Amino acid sequence: MYATIARFRTIFSGSPLHLMLALICTCAITVGGAASIASAGPLYDAATHSQKHHGHSNDSKNKTPAIVTESGPLKGFVNGNISEFLGIPYAAPPVGALRWMPPQSFGRWQGLLDASSFGNQCTQSGGGSEDCLFLNIYVPNFKKNGNKHGGAMPVMFWIHGGGLTAGAGSDYDPTPLVNKGVIVVTINYRLGYLGFFAQTALDNEGHDAGNYGLMDQQFAMHWVQNNIAAFGGDPGNVTMFGESAGGHSVYVNLASPTAAGLFAHAISESGSYLMFDNFIQSILTLPVAETIVGGLVPAGNSVAAGFGCTTAACLRAVSNTAVVSGQPGTLYAFVDGTLLTETPAQAFATGNFNQVPVIAGTNHDEWRIFVAEQYDAVGNPILTEAEYDAATIALWGPLLGPIVPFFYPYMPPGGQILGNNGTDGIFACSARNGDELLSSFTNTYAYEFNDEFAPPQPPPAGLSFPLGAYHGSEIQYLFDTGFFFELTPPQQQLSAAMVSYWTNFAATGDPNGGTLPTWSLYNPTIDVFQSLVPPTPTTETNFNTAHQCDSFWNLIP
Repeated sequence: MYATIARFRTIFSGSPLHLMLALICTCAITVGGAASIASAGPLYDAATHSQKHHGHSNDSKNKTPAIVTESGPLKGFVNGNISEFLGIPYAAPPVGALRWMPPQSFGRWQGLLDASSFGNQCTQSGGGSEDCLFLNIYVPNFKKNGNKHGGAMPVMFWIHGGGLTAGAGSDYDPTPLVNKGVIVVTINYRLGYLGFFAQTALDNEGHDAGNYGLMDQQFAMHWVQNNIAAFGGDPGNVTMFGESAGGHSVYVNLASPTAAGLFAHAISESGSYLMFDNFIQSILTLPVAETIVGGLVPAGNSVAAGFGCTTAACLRAVSNTAVVSGQPGTLYAFVDGTLLTETPAQAFATGNFNQVPVIAGTNHDEWRIFVAEQYDAVGNPILTEAEYDAATIALWGPLLGPIVPFFYPYMPPGGQILGNNGTDGIFACSARNGDELLSSFTNTYAYEFNDEFAPPQPPPAGLSFPLGAYHGSEIQYLFDTGFFFELTPPQQQLSAAMVSYWTNFAATGDPNGGTLPTWSLYNPTIDVFQSLVPPTPTTETNFNTAHQCDSFWNLIP
């Protein structure tokens, strides 16, 4: 599905700016009634997703020993020092009568499963299949029955981003993390309206409803609990982590009663968007989401009516590609009464959540890439104060939009200033609010990714402002993206520190260790963040003032 590195060289040498920028963007977030801003595309894939080929291993010498799981035996293959077990079905295909139903047990497969190639990606714009509930396991220095002498290994459970509408576990190569002695599991989960859909006929069927993709995530975590010991992993030491919509999912699973006991630690990267702001609520109850008009997600009953359906049987007869067509670029979880009984903000405020150690953070310039996609990529850069004011109203709506320029006055380049207020109001201050809530009950480590020169460098020609530390730019410091814009030596040093922080945390619940710069627990009274900046992380004391959290965003009712 994804192009080769050579193709990306061609893209950057001569393709239009909108194609280059579409690559970077990972999700679309609608605020103030504005249209969806961006979606996953080729440059984002190149910057954040693995381009390495995980092929079929027909050479018996490269096969792993057989591993016995609850569904039967399987063999993966050896790739250097890492054994890969790919395309393992963790649930029955959610097709036909199982569409919009809680995930069901896969049962047993016949014979020996060849786990040497990825399974289908879930249905999304551009392809995929409903038969997609697969996971992948990456094990360092695997020897059957040979891991016990050193103790069971920590496990990291990755939830991919993509607005809950795009992406797959196969997009991410976790080699840098695995080489530090942890097992990494990546998963697929149902996406778009097939995974996150509130509709009256479906919700009245008497089963858990709405959050089908979240049910998949938790079902996969149960699979890990039941099976990871056979791969040398410790089911009692699982760290759930994710970025963007995956980070959103981490917050939701922290708040979910049905996720209790499924993980020991949690890391949310850029998942806070709009979740802990007072002035907007992105997570709705099912009854409201079925019928609301003008919210962040279209009313489910109206979506069904667009297919000519009022019954569940009619909806299940609609093709999978038709179901996801026309949906917004970003969806959100629901308060469904079972997986979520209240919003994460409400749960964190009272301590009614799964109290495990947490790493949480954002990137310094999250929103700039969305501005670039919506304006510069279509030949309409923001070059005047009038254009900036109009764009601000388009982002924040007719009530808040006219006020924002008083706190973020226009100056060239206008796109950068719009990116700043979008970053602060949607990501940064929401994340800090979440940190304050979490830190009252559990060990919380807060960060900001601050590499203003994160690849791609130089940025695409024709862009009217620098991308800075844009949304998704930290992923290439943790995963092997195969990105041809190689990190500079200082960036490589930062990458090594981040990988160590993440894997130390997975092992112990504390990111510190060795010669790493000390990362202190977040304390709201001190309000210090760990600044992930090359070459050496340091402390940051001006997050609140730099992002105008308490001076503006947290004053909005």
